[in-house]
Amino acid sequence: MDKKTISRDGTPIAYERHGDGPTVVLVGGAMCTGATLAPLAEALSDRFGAVTYDRRGRGDSGDTTPFAVAREVEDIAALIEAFGGSAALYGISSGGALALEATASGLPVREVAVYETPFAVDEGAGEQRAEYTERLTELLGQDRRGDAVELFLSLVGTPPEMIAGVRMSHAWPGMEAIAPTLAYDNAAMGDSRVPRERLATLSVPLLSIAGGASPAWMREAARAVAESAPQGTYRVLEGQSHAVDQAVLAPVLAEFFAS
Repeated sequence: MDKKTISRDGTPIAYERHGDGPTVVLVGGAMCTGATLAPLAEALSDRFGAVTYDRRGRGDSGDTTPFAVAREVEDIAALIEAFGGSAALYGISSGGALALEATASGLPVREVAVYETPFAVDEGAGEQRAEYTERLTELLGQDRRGDAVELFLSLVGTPPEMIAGVRMSHAWPGMEAIAPTLAYDNAAMGDSRVPRERLATLSVPLLSIAGGASPAWMREAARAVAESAPQGTYRVLEGQSHAVDQAVLAPVLAEFFAS
């Protein structure tokens, strides 16, 4: 990504714009860079100006300490300002939590859509999140990036034999490079519970999507997100999992953003 905008704290944020229509900013989740959402951006580019970007600490973007979720909200604000001062937002997984927070923070957002933001729906999830946070902080503090990535993959249910395979893959060095940003996604998720009171303040349409082949708790969480917002809509994409097919997702988003 050779184009950059400067966030409020001076951090350069690298981006690419696909298409020339109304702006839609695509917010990636944990271990994602802007390139991860490029296929979705291309699928939307015939009707929208879809903006992919490297969240701070990733890819071609810079980073500035100390980190706060508010800094990532400011990064989105800088992107919106660079493209005319208003935009729709889409966020996947923990990127959805960031997109929702950016909208609730009062940024000039027209609509917001999220896919399977992994908020918890059971009482024991808070304890699990606290244990993960403590261990992640410890590993990153020791610069044990590979172990931090493995911890995250275990958290999201990746089988040990699959993790071992990923460690041997060409993708692993890139994953280790952005491992410190796992703490950023963890912060965006808050206490892991659906932020019902925060969502109740949203004044724009919200679409919360889940995959029909995903675990039941993910669908429950997506429904709870929609039900917490005044203009929330819940939708299930049959046969889809957390690794959603962008060709299936794109028409759903295009319909929502064009309404």
